Amino acid sequence: MSGAPQPQLAALLHRTVVDLVARSVVDEAIGELRKPRFGASRIVPVGRAWRLGVLLLDREGALYSTGSVTRAIVPPRGVANKSPDAEVRREFRRAAARGRFSEGEVVNFGVVRLELDAESLEAGSGPLVMNGGEVVILWNPKNPVDGRRLLEQYLAERISLTQ
Repeated sequence: MSGAPQPQLAALLHRTVVDLVARSVVDEAIGELRKPRFGASRIVPVGRAWRLGVLLLDREGALYSTGSVTRAIVPPRGVANKSPDAEVRREFRRAAARGRFSEGEVVNFGVVRLELDAESLEAGSGPLVMNGGEVVILWNPKNPVDGRRLLEQYLAERISLTQ
């Protein structure tokens, strides 16, 4: 693991956490998909975080790039959509239900913790990159010009949408 987050970035993330808590914004579960040698796959709880667009932020100020999302429900057996993609989604729901999540809870899995030290940000840590001494998020990789925003502005905008 790399070094500590940049002090300004750590302060920004701390302020964001305080703001989310003060606004009583609901966080979501983070789970890890486990495929045992025998038996059915399960998604097990490993933490909680707030979804802020393409990022997840936990209470300790760690950032994650989003992965996949499902709900912890047991889907009905008799379904009309028999496509392979729909079956994969149903299996993820079943795996979350086999974990220790509340019925219907939103579960994020396949997330990647972002390294927030200077070296990692200079190289590009997921959607984050250092640009002119400031952390920028590339929230839309298909549009690198309009899909860039200062992380501080991006987080403020995302929080404003939680109301």
